Amino acid sequence: MTLHCPASEVDVAALVVAARAAATPLALRGNATRSVAPPAAVDVLSTRALTGITLHEPAEMIVAARAGTPVAEVEATLAAKGQMLTFEPMDHRPLLGTDGEPTIGGVVALGVAGPRRLTAGGARDSLIGVRFVNGRGEIIKNGGRVMKNVTGLDLVKLMAGSRGRLGVLTEVTFKVLPRPPAAATLVFAGLDDARAVAALCAAMITPFEVSGAAHLPAGTGADHARTCLRLEGLPEQLAYRTGELARALAAFGTPTIVDGTAHAGLWRGIRDVEPLAEPRDRAIWRLSVPPSQGAATVAAIRAERPDIRVLYDWSGGLVWLSTADNADAGAAPIRAAARAVKGTATLIRATSATLATVAALDPPTPAVGKLLAGISRAFDPDGLFGSGPIAATA
Repeated sequence: MTLHCPASEVDVAALVVAARAAATPLALRGNATRSVAPPAAVDVLSTRALTGITLHEPAEMIVAARAGTPVAEVEATLAAKGQMLTFEPMDHRPLLGTDGEPTIGGVVALGVAGPRRLTAGGARDSLIGVRFVNGRGEIIKNGGRVMKNVTGLDLVKLMAGSRGRLGVLTEVTFKVLPRPPAAATLVFAGLDDARAVAALCAAMITPFEVSGAAHLPAGTGADHARTCLRLEGLPEQLAYRTGELARALAAFGTPTIVDGTAHAGLWRGIRDVEPLAEPRDRAIWRLSVPPSQGAATVAAIRAERPDIRVLYDWSGGLVWLSTADNADAGAAPIRAAARAVKGTATLIRATSATLATVAALDPPTPAVGKLLAGISRAFDPDGLFGSGPIAATA
């Protein structure tokens, strides 16, 4: 395996052209904080040398950065102007045990998002421009610096979650938002999964602008179950909204209010799924289901896999699941339960033996598979960037 770290977009294009001429497959990486190692026979093209913020217009609330730029650098630049990425990107390092710095290109390639996706959308919803090199070695630019500037095929949205199958991202542009000046979380204690999901869903239909809705069952970071509802905004509004939300949800108990440092740590742990990171020998699944079906889906899986531990986010619509990594890591019952509610199940962490036999993503339907194969051929006619699925469950 050869590691290539081109320092410019032109160098990326030249490398792809050479690899195509030599029929050498390329595995695309940022800093490999969100992925497993590629096969030894495959060359790796890393974007880690493509760094730097190329545009930040605070008044226009726009930021652009080269694909290898650390996410932390982008967030620090925005924070200095009281701004933030809207979709609260997850850091996979606690869960996967990787090191290095996550890159902004990796966030886009995998469609990564955190708790705020529930109301602010995912990476693709804030992404307004991309530059990338396709499998022919051509440099492609799509989108730009305003939200409505795309005619024809919207490659910006297509590249988000494409997992490196369509091309090498070299630069990304986002619309950003002001950073909330204050935040607080209502925590209801002791609710079972079904009751907790009911509380989360009830909160989301109130007018109090909940920006995070998660449930941590007993044993997931604490001895008792915690149902968490986050509110953000101006301090003078926050007290009123937390009080009114507590009154609206009085049937679920009396919540405690968490703020300050404890509040930030609580949501960082939820975002990065820290309560399920240990023990390391367990497989981790990520299920995307209708929020109201989250608890019922887990109950169906638990009937066949009683060892599971879970964390609910996105008002019950995102279920992180830890299970023993034996045989197929429970793929059959887990995927069957997700399919039963028209959801998806993604294997995020497992042993190399399991990953060799269990597909990380749900296989697409024949019709969707044919469509995605056609898109892949159009961008990468020689299969230079692999044959894996395009879409991520973001």
